[in-house]
Amino acid sequence: MRPFRTGFLVAAAVTVYGAVSGRDMVQRIAKPLLMPLLAADVATEGRELEPAHRAVLIGSLSAATIGDIALIDPDDDRRLIAGASSFAMMQAGYSALWWRMGGRPTRGATVPRVAAWLGVAGLLRVKARSVAAPLTAYGLTLGAAGVLASDPGLAPAAKNIAGINVPGADPRSRLGLGALLFTVSDGIIVLRRVFARGARARRGAEGVILATYAAAQYLLADPKAHRKAELTTPQ
Repeated sequence: MRPFRTGFLVAAAVTVYGAVSGRDMVQRIAKPLLMPLLAADVATEGRELEPAHRAVLIGSLSAATIGDIALIDPDDDRRLIAGASSFAMMQAGYSALWWRMGGRPTRGATVPRVAAWLGVAGLLRVKARSVAAPLTAYGLTLGAAGVLASDPGLAPAAKNIAGINVPGADPRSRLGLGALLFTVSDGIIVLRRVFARGARARRGAEGVILATYAAAQYLLADPKAHRKAELTTPQ
């Protein structure tokens, strides 16, 4: 039993409930707890990590906490941009960590992400020009992290299908799925910003955004997926 990750799951469920039900105060209380709970898990369960890996993980989660608070009100474009800036710092931290672990770009992971980034950039330029530049820039950091997380070299024993490692017993094999869920979550943020109009549709979309985001962070911030470099070398 890992109490901080259990607490994270409870806080995530409450956060999603607050978003879907329109109870903003519930979300304001629960959402800022998410990343600190994962950071506490890293601090207590990550003693086998290299000190630099542990520091980068905790720093990335700290940046995500700032982003979480900013995005409690995702309909405010200024807060959306502030949140994207904080999450760009988080994605840069994850990328640096996975690069240190040996993650490298592969064609199978890079091509679809570049295509998706170009498509979203074009959509933002046409439909949401006021936030197009910062969100497009953030998309570069998101894509870079996703490419590295999907490198088969991070989990040599895992199968790799369509540029994504198939999750298995090795926690490192779940990094690619976590990065994919993060991409889905952020993609829905764009679709919500551009297309969702009614309050019910916006609340429903926000619930999906938060659920996929929480699942992504649960996988990405697991200290067991970021062990010492010698443990990431294929046997």
